[in-house]
Amino acid sequence: MAAIPYSHPLPSRAPALPGWLARLLAWLGVVDHKRIGALYIAGGTVFLLAGGVEAVFIRLQLWQPNAHLVSAQLYNQLFTMHGTTMIFFAATPIIIGFENLVVPLMIGARDVAFPRMNALSLWLFMAGGLVLNSGWLLGGSPDAGWFAYTPISGRLYNPGQGIDWYTLGLQLSGAGTIMTAVNFLVTIVNMRTKGLGFMRLPLFVWATLLMSVLILFAFPPLTVNLFLLTFDRLIGTQFFNPSAGGAPLLWANLFWIFGHPEVYILILPEFGIISEVVSTFTRKPLFGYTTMVGAILAIAFLSFMVWVHHMFTLGYGPWVNSIFSLTSMLIAVPTGVKVFNWLATMWHGYIHMTTAMYYVLGVIITFVIGGMSGVMLAMAPADLQYNDTYFVVAHFHYTIIGGVVFGLLAASYYWFPLLTGRMMHETLGKIGFWVQFVGFNATFFPQHFLGLTGMPRRVFTYPPGLGYTLWNQVSTVGALVLAAGLGLWLFNLLWSSRAGRRAADDPWDARTLEWAVGSPPPPYNFARLPIVRGRDPLWVEKHHGDGRLLPAPDPEREGNTVRMPAPDATPFALALGMTGFAYAALYRSPWGMLAAAAVAVLALYRYMFQPMAHVSMPVRDAPS
Repeated sequence: MAAIPYSHPLPSRAPALPGWLARLLAWLGVVDHKRIGALYIAGGTVFLLAGGVEAVFIRLQLWQPNAHLVSAQLYNQLFTMHGTTMIFFAATPIIIGFENLVVPLMIGARDVAFPRMNALSLWLFMAGGLVLNSGWLLGGSPDAGWFAYTPISGRLYNPGQGIDWYTLGLQLSGAGTIMTAVNFLVTIVNMRTKGLGFMRLPLFVWATLLMSVLILFAFPPLTVNLFLLTFDRLIGTQFFNPSAGGAPLLWANLFWIFGHPEVYILILPEFGIISEVVSTFTRKPLFGYTTMVGAILAIAFLSFMVWVHHMFTLGYGPWVNSIFSLTSMLIAVPTGVKVFNWLATMWHGYIHMTTAMYYVLGVIITFVIGGMSGVMLAMAPADLQYNDTYFVVAHFHYTIIGGVVFGLLAASYYWFPLLTGRMMHETLGKIGFWVQFVGFNATFFPQHFLGLTGMPRRVFTYPPGLGYTLWNQVSTVGALVLAAGLGLWLFNLLWSSRAGRRAADDPWDARTLEWAVGSPPPPYNFARLPIVRGRDPLWVEKHHGDGRLLPAPDPEREGNTVRMPAPDATPFALALGMTGFAYAALYRSPWGMLAAAAVAVLALYRYMFQPMAHVSMPVRDAPS
C-alpha cells in the first residue's frame, strides 16, 4: 500500500541577491534538521574518504619488511590522523546526520527542540575537522596516536604544533557533539507526537536517546583532558608532568572513561538501524521489543564500567583487573540478546533481500566475530599477551567497521530515498557489498594471526624472518579491495542522487512515521501532526486502519500555514569566531584573539538574547 501522501510546496521568494550567493547564504543559515543531516552526512563522508586514504598508505608501508614508502614520522601522523578522523569526524557525524534526518520524523515532530543549536553543532564539527587537518599544510599533524597518551603528547616530547591541532580541533567538535546530545535528548523527551509513549518509540529513537545520555556523561572527561593538555602545552602548566608533581596516568584514565563509552556511542545507533531494517524487510514486528530496549539500556549502563580493560598491563593489581574483566565479559550478554532477537525476527519472516539487508547480515557476522575476540581481550591474564599487538587492531576494526561502518552503509541504502527522493542502484549496491565484505575480512582477519605471532601495533616497519610478511601482504591486498568497494558505494551514491530511479512515497512498505510524509519530506515534515495508535504506527494505519494518520492538536498550524524557524546565520558566525580564536591562540596572536572573540561574543549575544525568527509556510493537506 502506498504511503500516505503529503504535498510540500516551498514558499516562493524572489531573491534580491545573485542566485549562487542566495543559495550560499541559505546554506550558511540552515536550520532545517533534514538539511543539517545532509550536511553532516556529506561532511562525514569527506572525512571517511580522507581516513581511508590514510589507511591505504599505512597498509602500503607495511607491504614488505624494511619498507621506505613513508618515514617513521609521517607514518605516526598517518595512523594518528586515521584513527582520530574515523572516530570523531567520520563515524560520529554520519551517525548524527542520519539521526537529524529521521528522528524528528520518527517521533512525529516538525523540527528539533533547538534548531539554532543544531546548526551551531554542525558548524563546530566542520570547524573542528578543519582545525585538525590544518597540520597537513601548516607544520605537521598530530603523531601520538588517536588516544594521545601523555607524556608522549606533552610539549617536552612533542614540541611541534601537531598535538595542538588535535586538542583544539577536538574541543571544537566535542562542544558541538555535546550540544547535539542535549538537543536530541530534549527533542525525544518533549516533542513526541500524541500517543507515542516511550515503549512505542522505534529502536533507532531509543538508541539515539541513549547515545545522547552517553555523550553527556562521557564527553566531559575528554573535554577536561583536552583543556588540561592545552594548558600544559600553551601556557606551561604541569598537569601531566611527573617531575613537577603531575600524573601522566590521569590522561589515560580520563581518556578511557570517555573512550569506552565512545565505542557504544558509535555502535548503539547501528543497533537501532539494524532493528529498523530487519523489521521492515522481514515484514514482521521486531521480536522481543521490550528485551531489546532493556538490552541497550544495560549496554549503556555497563559501558561506563569497563574502561580499565584498556589498561590491564599498567599494574593496577589483580582485584581491579578482575572487576573490570568481569564487567567487560558481562556486557557481551545484552549484546547477544540483540543478535538473538534479530535472528528471531528473521525466522519465518518474508525476507526481502535488499542491499540494506545484505549489510545487516554482514554486520551480524562481523560484529559477532569482533565480540568473541572482545571476550578474549576481556580476560586480564590473556590480555598480557594480546596487549599492543595487531590482535587488538583486528578486534577493534571488526567492531567498528563490521558494526558501525556496515551499519551506516545499510542506513545509506535504506534512507537514501528519504534524503533525495531517488533510489540507489540495488544491483551495484549488492556487488559493492560483496567487494567490501571480502576486502574487509581479507584486511583484518589476518591481523589476528599477526597479533598472535607478536607483531606490535603502531610500528612503521618490521625486519624480515619473523613470519609477518605474508599476512601483511594479504591484509594490504584486502585493504585495496575494501577501498574499491567503498569507491563503488560512493559512485552509486553520487550517480543515484542525480540519475537514480524516482522513489515512491513509501518505497519499502515501511512501518515507522518517517515514511508517511513522502520522499523527500516537505520542509515542515507533517502537514498535520499525527496521532500514534501502535508500536509501528504507519504499518498499523496502512494495514489495520483506514490508511490515514489521524491528526493531533497542532499549535504551530494556523489555517493552511505552519510556523517554522527562519534561516539564521548566527550559529555560523559564532562557530567562525570560535575557530578564529583557536587559530589565534595557537599562534599566540593577541590581536587575532581579540578580533575573533569580538565576533564570537557578538554572535553569542544575538544567539542568546534575540528570539529566533519564524516564517509562515503554506501547506496542503493530504486528500482524504
